[in-house]
Amino acid sequence: MPPSPAVARLHRVRWAMTLLFAATTAVCLLVLAVLAVRTDARSRTNDLDNDVSHRADGLARTLYYDGGVLHLDALSEDDLARSAEVLGVLEAPARGRPQIRYAHTSPAALPDQAGLDDIWQQVQHDQETVLVSTEAGGREIQWAAAPVWDNDRIGAAVLVGADPIRSQTAHNRLIRWLALGCAALVLAAAAVGHLLSGRAMRPALRGLEQQEQFLAEAAHELRTPLATLRLVVESGSTSPTRAPAALDEAVRLIDRLGRLVTGLLARARVEAGTQEVELTLLRLDQLVEQTVEELPDSAGVAVTTEAAIVNGDPELLAQAVRNLVENALRHGGGTPVDVNVTAGRIAVRDHGPGVPAEDRTRVFERRVTGTASTGTGTGLAIVRWVAELHGGTARLSPAPGGGLLAELLLPPHTTG
Repeated sequence: MPPSPAVARLHRVRWAMTLLFAATTAVCLLVLAVLAVRTDARSRTNDLDNDVSHRADGLARTLYYDGGVLHLDALSEDDLARSAEVLGVLEAPARGRPQIRYAHTSPAALPDQAGLDDIWQQVQHDQETVLVSTEAGGREIQWAAAPVWDNDRIGAAVLVGADPIRSQTAHNRLIRWLALGCAALVLAAAAVGHLLSGRAMRPALRGLEQQEQFLAEAAHELRTPLATLRLVVESGSTSPTRAPAALDEAVRLIDRLGRLVTGLLARARVEAGTQEVELTLLRLDQLVEQTVEELPDSAGVAVTTEAAIVNGDPELLAQAVRNLVENALRHGGGTPVDVNVTAGRIAVRDHGPGVPAEDRTRVFERRVTGTASTGTGTGLAIVRWVAELHGGTARLSPAPGGGLLAELLLPPHTTG
């Protein structure tokens, strides 16, 4: 059975809440991921700059001039020099362009002459360690150039370079992991949001289901007396001689409808949890006799009773009895219906085709559509609900000699 429009709207709202929850989580994670990526990029750049700057400063302090001659002997023994990716020493005469005096790696890894001139000019201008990015050997290299002083002038500069590709590779790996982690967290958030929204809407769905069930049961309960009332009124209006009898019958049917409506409302309130069922001592045999007598087809029902007292709600029990008898009349193939009342037991038997064994439990479920012999299950579902509300049960079984035996079993009242 497809869901009702109201239930379908609730399901759509649930999916919308799930998407909203996932989208909100995604936006928050995206902001955090962008901040993390930018922070990591700045941190790696700073680490790289600090590394080459410290190396250049440290190596520059190991070099010195003596009589105008630059001594480079310390570079061959210094760990900073041996572990540097790219290392070079620039030296320039007082009136000339800087030249490579020393190269730890291939001179091709160092900047070209134009790049060396630019670095030298910046060192001369700032007179301290400078950071420069250049292209060398087809790669981008981050350089630090630290000055080496010859008395009161800068005679040379130590160049330390590092390739940021390793740092960039690690940065890209972080981005990939962040993307995968954020995607997983968004999916997890969507799943959790869907679960939480489902739990939050469960009471609303249950309320809608109860409302729809109440409407179905109300239609089931009221259809027959309303149709009978219409026939009675039409009969009285067409025959003046039958008008008084029709009026009396109409009043009786209206009273029955009033009791039906009261019982329906009581059942709805009990199912919704807004009202507790009120059990009172009552004569079960008298209740069954009165209920059967009010049925329009009561002539086809034989009732045998013995005195039986139970704790019960008279309106709910009367509805259960009506449903049992009407189900037997409707699906018994026009055969006589026998009703027997004993202590804590109401048995209704027809002589029809019966119900297959596999359907005898299923027909008590609500909204079950059965065969011509089992009906829709709405009336029998009410019977079982009333029985369980009173601490009893309802069951179907084959009747001896053929037909179907429907029983409503209630705990008998005990004195003492």
